[in-house]
Amino acid sequence: MALQAALIITGIAIVLLIVYGADVSVSMGNEAKEGFLPLNDMQRGIGLGAPALILPIIGFFISLKEPSKGLGVMIIIAGIFIIVGGIAVISNPSPESADRDPIGSAIMLFAPAIIQLALGAIKIKKSSR
Repeated sequence: MALQAALIITGIAIVLLIVYGADVSVSMGNEAKEGFLPLNDMQRGIGLGAPALILPIIGFFISLKEPSKGLGVMIIIAGIFIIVGGIAVISNPSPESADRDPIGSAIMLFAPAIIQLALGAIKIKKSSR
């Protein structure tokens, strides 16, 4: 039961990351700098990004005792999406983020992603035994 819940919440995180990325892509491609969701950068980050950072980590810990290569792969996919999105955001900063520290923003994005990659690898490694 815990494994099924972990798979579901990690799947939700991946969907949130896809929606987040699609919305940012649309906003970068038009002059109004608006995506298909009526959210600004901060709202998008809090509503879509924060849960996507936290849910895979929760999924790992609630299924700690149960082996699952599939969950490990899903957690790694979420981490990769965060890294790719972070690179895109840092390489194309919005005017709203001009006053923010790019190094601090990068650390806040990449630290959870690296943790997710490590947890996914641990889950796969433990499932191979």
